[in-house]
Amino acid sequence: MEARIITDRQQWNDFIASSPCCNITQSYEWGELPLLGVQEVLRVGVLDDSGKLCAGMMVLVSRAPVIRQVYLYSPRGPVITDPQSPAMTVLLNFVRAEARKRGAFMLKVEPSVATENREWQTAMQRFGFRTNPHHMHIRHEWVLDISPAEKGILSGMKEKWRYNIRLAGRKGITVRRGETEADLEKFYSIYEVTSERDSFFINSKEFYRQYLDLYKEGDRVALFLAEYEGKPIAGTIISVLGEWSWYMYGASSNEQRNLMPNHLLQWTSMQWAKSKGAKYYNFRGIPDVLEEGQELWGVYQFKRGFGGYPIRFFPTQDLIYNPIVYQAYRALLDFKHWRDERQFKKAAVESAREREPQKPEEKTPVQA
Repeated sequence: MEARIITDRQQWNDFIASSPCCNITQSYEWGELPLLGVQEVLRVGVLDDSGKLCAGMMVLVSRAPVIRQVYLYSPRGPVITDPQSPAMTVLLNFVRAEARKRGAFMLKVEPSVATENREWQTAMQRFGFRTNPHHMHIRHEWVLDISPAEKGILSGMKEKWRYNIRLAGRKGITVRRGETEADLEKFYSIYEVTSERDSFFINSKEFYRQYLDLYKEGDRVALFLAEYEGKPIAGTIISVLGEWSWYMYGASSNEQRNLMPNHLLQWTSMQWAKSKGAKYYNFRGIPDVLEEGQELWGVYQFKRGFGGYPIRFFPTQDLIYNPIVYQAYRALLDFKHWRDERQFKKAAVESAREREPQKPEEKTPVQA
């Protein structure tokens, strides 16, 4: 059994796709995207005695803000069936050696397994990982089983969602697959509107162009546009790997929202993912705490209407190589999250005040 850097795209993707820990962020192509702050990508694999991959972990080499120190991060890795097997030891030892070469102060991992997985809990403790309460990849996601027949999938949705899918079609909403540069332009234009309205960061247009180009081999990505009277008003980008599919990016304009284009758009996206062999449709992020008023609450309500269930992924784990640098890193990270949470609560209070009905102004009686 030995570890090495894997450069064979097909070998790597076949292994990731067949693993119970399959995730798009561990695919070969993910490391070829212009990811913010990433300086280098290492695809570390462990081969058994027959030369077959039995463990893998794509590692992103980055530099932490402010302290400017190198660290390693594996989004939804490691990918391994048994985290307590000898292959895990070989994998982590190889990564530690690579970290030493680059002067990295830690390895951060966020495995694609459920938080209650006892085997992973035991393994992480045994290898010396430390739980970090601040995640990089959102932990709580909404998943729908799309393996049943389409009638079965529809029956699992809320009645209103089934109605809205039919309504969109009756009201003239059509959904087609985007194939051209012009279609990407249309999607990105709507995405900019969505970003501004809902206050979230989006990458440059070039990022999504590269994303579609990288995953087009094997027809593992699709861009869909919902249109009304020939004008695009919403869009999705969907990816497939193995038995899983992901609703990666979604855009919706401020126009014709009453025609429910997003319901029909999601249903069309699910049908495509199912046709590609996917058994699961991952809507991705929902609130960490499922309580009204939380960030992403409206998004969560929309996603759960299609049926499905939440998955809370394993907490972020840090393997510390340099305790002194790590201590400084955690102090800065803790402060940042304290500040962000304080600002979010302040904004929520101000928003609630704005929604309160205004009392009529009392008039001073006129003196005789």
